[in-house]
Amino acid sequence: MLACLIAALCGVRLDSWPPLTNTMRTILGVAVGASFTPAIVGQMGGMIASLAMVPVFLLVCGALGYPFLRRVAGFDKATAFYAAMPGGLQDMLLFGEDSGGDPRALSLLHATRILLIVTILPVLLWTVWGIDLTLPPGAPLRGVPWWELAAMVAAAIGGWQLAKRVGLIGASLLGPLIAAAVLALSGVITQRPPAEAIQAAQFFIGIVVGVKYTGISLAEIRRVLTAGLGHAAILGGVAFVFAEIAITMGLARPIDAILAFAPGGQAEMAVLAIVAGADVAYVVAHHVLRIVFVITCAPVVFRVLR
Repeated sequence: MLACLIAALCGVRLDSWPPLTNTMRTILGVAVGASFTPAIVGQMGGMIASLAMVPVFLLVCGALGYPFLRRVAGFDKATAFYAAMPGGLQDMLLFGEDSGGDPRALSLLHATRILLIVTILPVLLWTVWGIDLTLPPGAPLRGVPWWELAAMVAAAIGGWQLAKRVGLIGASLLGPLIAAAVLALSGVITQRPPAEAIQAAQFFIGIVVGVKYTGISLAEIRRVLTAGLGHAAILGGVAFVFAEIAITMGLARPIDAILAFAPGGQAEMAVLAIVAGADVAYVVAHHVLRIVFVITCAPVVFRVLR
């Protein structure tokens, strides 16, 4: 991620290839879905109080982020509003552009948010909470039975294509997640994809974050990155407060609460949850709910406010 960022800032023309990126996301989807064991599902009733905090979290993020991006950073209303929403980058870019916002600024602001969260959070997990992030995220390839590998491949491809056909948000991640969860609950698969597959997904998804800065100008660096730094700091502070509330109320362990409310990308947070040994189901449930709320409510709220 950082190597591609540096190359992009130096003027190298880079681009991502969506078919490969989506294939890597299906691996993460299967990895997360395989975590939904019967024991985990039995505990999900205890998530309700924590999940109820997500809409409030989004309201606070918007109430603090929009004035900063509008009045301090000087962006137009549509750009400031959709950049303030910690939702999916592609969805916020589409909504913002349709509302008259600046698509380039929106893309860079969201990329900066994700870049900073994905860069800083692992450092904090390691230095402050002492979490070992060097452990393998799963069993090696030779330790996974061939029939489980075949079932995982079927869940990845079949879940992705079916979810894409029905128009599911984040089809390449959520489709395989749902399919793998069904297989895990039925006992067909008993572990995550091989460590090599998850590490490949980490590698390529990291590249995609850095590539988004291709073609950035000095003026954009001064304006957009500075605004992105300030906005990321605001979101990080809000996330810390809500994670602390969840921890204090006994709703989650520190590592789970921190990753659940961190305003990073859905795929990036899933990677961190797997590598850090967090409760993947808890973390992903919060991020899926966050994305669904933002995508369904943000356009309505923008029209009302305008």
